[in-house]
Amino acid sequence: MNYTLHQLQIFLKVSRIQSITKAAEELYLTQPAVSIQLKNFQDQFPIPLTEVVGRKLYITDFGKEIALAAEKILNEVSTIDYKTLAYQGKLSGRLKISVVSTGKYVMPYFLNDFMNHNNGVELLMDVTNKTKVVKSLERNEVDFALVSVLPKKLKVNQVELMPNKLFFVASSGLELKKNLTKRKLFEDFPLIYREQGSATRNAMENFIEKNKFSVRKKMELTSNEAVKQAVVAGLGCSIMPLIGIKNELKNGDLKIIPVKGLPIITNWNLIWLKSKNLSPAALAYLDFIATEKKDIIHKKFDWITNF
Repeated sequence: MNYTLHQLQIFLKVSRIQSITKAAEELYLTQPAVSIQLKNFQDQFPIPLTEVVGRKLYITDFGKEIALAAEKILNEVSTIDYKTLAYQGKLSGRLKISVVSTGKYVMPYFLNDFMNHNNGVELLMDVTNKTKVVKSLERNEVDFALVSVLPKKLKVNQVELMPNKLFFVASSGLELKKNLTKRKLFEDFPLIYREQGSATRNAMENFIEKNKFSVRKKMELTSNEAVKQAVVAGLGCSIMPLIGIKNELKNGDLKIIPVKGLPIITNWNLIWLKSKNLSPAALAYLDFIATEKKDIIHKKFDWITNF
């Protein structure tokens, strides 16, 4: 057996994604490079690791066992690296954070200085919708999660970071009649929704249900960016987090339409399981947040107070 750590990394990624093309993209490699390394790795085993059925790649039962072993080996290698840094007096380890999609406009600013001052810490940040964020936390796959609505079924600790405001927004080119009622606003203009599982969608649906509006037409898109671009293009209106539309408001591509009962105001919370044994890196990050949170908000998010 002469397989390399690089081959283990490639096979583990392929086994998780079950796609050579997508694995190559995430590893920043060409598809042929991944295919060659995968073949070289396979050649060292008498039993197939993968199989192709109907042009789709599947991992065999044997391949799944090898993937588990590869993960353990790579984790041990990471541990060696971290212990080396620790003996040099440097903070080390992995910091795993799952972030709701709109949180990508928030979380990087609360990580930048910490990561710059701790080169031995490796950051793994997954950006997805609320449902998947909560699942990753529940399965103990991450240290922290960033959410705007606290999960009801999990016992978590939390640090409140900053407010999250959701406004009714439209394209700047949309012309509205004077004295247009709130009900007519929702009934006459197409509404653009986020996908199921999104906290923004839940907030929007709760507002509509509370006011007993009947929606004329709706469109569903799977990311905040997609919704934003659709609103800018004039395909409809939406209720969107202020944090994600700063530039569009500044450039005049979007406008906020005042609606009674809006904005919906929640808070961005960094949460973690109460039962979680936090690593030294995670504990150091909490100390960083406690010390630097107010300064970060003042420097990076002071503009929010104008709305």
